[in-house]
Amino acid sequence: MHPERLPVVVAGGGPAGFMAAIVAAEAGVQGVHLLEATPEPLAKVRISGGGRCNVTHACWDPRELVAHYPRGSRALRGPFSRFAAGDALAWFQDHGLELVEEPDGRLFPRSNRSSSVVDTLRRAAARAGVTLHTGLALQAVAPVAEGFALELRGEPQPLTAGQLVLATGSHPSGRRLAAALGHSLVPPVPSLFTLALAGEPLLALAGVAMDPVGLILELPDGGSQRQRGPVLITHWGLSGPATLRLTAFAARQLHTSRYRARLRVDWSGGRSQADLEQLVQQARSSQARRQLASARPWPELSRRLWQHLLTRSGVEPERRWADLTREQQRHLISALRNSVYAVSGRGPFGEEFVTAGGVPLAEVNLATMASRLQPGLSLVGELLDVDGITGGFNFQHCWTSGWIAGMALADQLSGSGRRC
Repeated sequence: MHPERLPVVVAGGGPAGFMAAIVAAEAGVQGVHLLEATPEPLAKVRISGGGRCNVTHACWDPRELVAHYPRGSRALRGPFSRFAAGDALAWFQDHGLELVEEPDGRLFPRSNRSSSVVDTLRRAAARAGVTLHTGLALQAVAPVAEGFALELRGEPQPLTAGQLVLATGSHPSGRRLAAALGHSLVPPVPSLFTLALAGEPLLALAGVAMDPVGLILELPDGGSQRQRGPVLITHWGLSGPATLRLTAFAARQLHTSRYRARLRVDWSGGRSQADLEQLVQQARSSQARRQLASARPWPELSRRLWQHLLTRSGVEPERRWADLTREQQRHLISALRNSVYAVSGRGPFGEEFVTAGGVPLAEVNLATMASRLQPGLSLVGELLDVDGITGGFNFQHCWTSGWIAGMALADQLSGSGRRC
């Protein structure tokens, strides 16, 4: 790249950066340059969803959509009113990619391959006239009279950008650049992670999945979080969508408590005390001669989990239903509805899927994604203090913030941008 003044530089070749660059260029802004530090852009898109890429979620009402963001929430009502899940679905369809809704509301490419999403974005960028530079990292930035002086790895002389969009995701280098331009930072903490349980009480149940399971996380500061949904038992504790949602909403509290808490688990599928008493009475009558271990109170209850709960309740698995005492019945129902485990930490290192923290939303004009502190600067995607739960919500924020930034650049540069 030769030393020159570039009209628009987007730093970060991820989903938000690509969307901002494409939208601006399609709206008539010329001279849009997209910088990606690694040799391969959109790497997170390529590996997401097990290689399938959960593009967004079929949550069409912005008022409902914001409820899926532990950080961001109410502030995102405005941005999502302009570009939400339905708009993302239409945008990708207009660019040749059909999305298909799964029963749980997640939207994937019909090909079931994340490479289709990557190819769509790269083709759209090329057609719009975006200049993509890979292996080119933005190392330092400073405001100058004409915009920003950019120091790039491998470039002997700084370049100047008239407009700068930081779309660097949760990488520390992006936060450092934002701080250098005057922004404060909410300290990053992991979000969307699995839970390790003290003593590995569920070790023998690894691989068991249950749905729905009720979770109540009781934190040392007196706060609590609740979730209900699918849970997967692992070698170290609990995973699955309900667990990930729980840790997303409790991310900062758990970080403060050093990931120590008490977890109450309802394995009964939400059944009431009366419902369980009735099921137990029916089993005592219809399966009186059978051993408890071989006769579960309802068929959907995992056999291995049922045997674990028997042991946990102090009930011999070989005992017949007819011989179950009232005290044992009480303990068993309590274990089904309210098993208590000690949380000892996160799951294995690197299991977290999202980082909470970044540039505070109060420092950004969410109508344009422009910095309130530095003229000519826009900030999008995971660099901001926004994170969603699992299910395509984090990508949706990237599409939304990138689209808004791109449109705002086009509005601002509708005259000079077209002549560049």
